Amino acid sequence: MPAPSVPLEKLGFLTIGSFDGADPGPGHERTLRVIELGERLGFDSAWVRHRHLQYGISSPVAVLAAATQRTRRIELGTAVIPLGWENPLRLAEDLATVDVLSGGRLNPGVSVGPPMHWDDVKGALYPDTAEIEDFSYARVSRLLDLVRGKPASTFHGREGVVEEWSDRVQPQSPGLGQRMWYGGGSLASARWAGEQGMNFLTSSVVRAEESQDLGAMDFAGTQRAHIRAFRAHSPAGQAARVSQGLVVIPTDNASPAQRAAYAAYVEARTPRTALPQGPARMMFARDLLGTSEQIAEALYAHAGFREVTEVAFALPFDFADEDYEQILTDIATRLGPALGWRPGASG
Repeated sequence: MPAPSVPLEKLGFLTIGSFDGADPGPGHERTLRVIELGERLGFDSAWVRHRHLQYGISSPVAVLAAATQRTRRIELGTAVIPLGWENPLRLAEDLATVDVLSGGRLNPGVSVGPPMHWDDVKGALYPDTAEIEDFSYARVSRLLDLVRGKPASTFHGREGVVEEWSDRVQPQSPGLGQRMWYGGGSLASARWAGEQGMNFLTSSVVRAEESQDLGAMDFAGTQRAHIRAFRAHSPAGQAARVSQGLVVIPTDNASPAQRAAYAAYVEARTPRTALPQGPARMMFARDLLGTSEQIAEALYAHAGFREVTEVAFALPFDFADEDYEQILTDIATRLGPALGWRPGASG
């Protein structure tokens, strides 16, 4: 998106789906209602985060299966499923099933690496194979092959009177293989995702490259470099799909109390944006708070945003229902149009 004259094509949002561990039902219902609200407001996509052993969505595929029956148009995505917790064959079956239920609206986003707190969970997750599990890109390759219809078995055909076996994952859902996304935060992951013909999710967290000078590090410039590397290695070139996921909090129709709470939230999170954090040198984007006009101006000045025509703005954690309704409504009715987006324009 080199200039304001280029309209935003796809407007999406991302939610963590928090819930009370003592009573998880209402939290899951709230997540489904937020997705329904997104569809009513005209959003092109709704994405859910993935949180294992936390008080957030642990099974996004199951949640999105429910969402397929309560929506008709909005695309549904995962941002992202960490494959270290998954068997690619079983996940391929689940993804294809939900895609069929949705009528071809599923956008699975995945990532790799050992599960978080690996030493604490490996005994429960992989009690017999923890030391030999492969958490590399090969795990994504297995999933892609299975989703795209490569054989999963050496046997197929009829067995007995009624048993008909396929050598491929069933169901096969046409088009799902082209709607697979990789959630990446480094040059290496961007290049690899491009080479695999995947789409690319880039969020409010990226990794500073070892070659970068600490004093010259800039989140937006780093994100731009990742996006350009992805497209340079993708068979689709400049047409390869990239979605950016910054945290934006428009205040156009917020009450004074909401504005104060939003400002406190952003202030508490801002110090981490000053320098790369931890051994992994993770860089965090600033949350964008203000009127839609102010946020649009900040986005057009953002080097990463200027590379994309799709976004999935991340909703803040642990806000009240009325806060999410106000934020989503302002994004759809104020911020999106300020970025040139129109409901239904993407098809």
